Amino acid sequence: MLVILREKIRGLGDLGATVNVKPGYARNFLLPQGKGMRASADNLAVFETQRAELEKLEATRLQAAHQMVKQLESIVITINAKAGEGGKLFGSIGTHDLADALVAKGVAIERHQVRLPEGVLRQVGEYDVAVHLHFDVDSTVKVVIQAE
Repeated sequence: MLVILREKIRGLGDLGATVNVKPGYARNFLLPQGKGMRASADNLAVFETQRAELEKLEATRLQAAHQMVKQLESIVITINAKAGEGGKLFGSIGTHDLADALVAKGVAIERHQVRLPEGVLRQVGEYDVAVHLHFDVDSTVKVVIQAE
């Protein structure tokens, strides 16, 4: 299925690119979330009228992400958790816990933006956690887990 991308998508293309994707991906993800539109002559004309507006919106999002990087660099999250012998936690600290801690510090962030590629945190210690703010912008936050 041919789709015109309304925003930059990793591994697929830039804003305005016409890409061929599987029909299920288009129907279930790209079209409902407004990230793409079916490629037709009418939709191509509609997209060209909206292109400047979409590029301006994308530039605004990029600028906001760069400002948030400056804010995140100065934040240290301290989480107190119950731990046993050797610093092993009873339970774990996941993306939901980290996102809630960032929101408590005044950073508007969602759970899916916090990245833990190695899985949840299960030990007491200091960690650098990746935060994905924009397609081109990532940041790190220092997280300190202490035993109660």
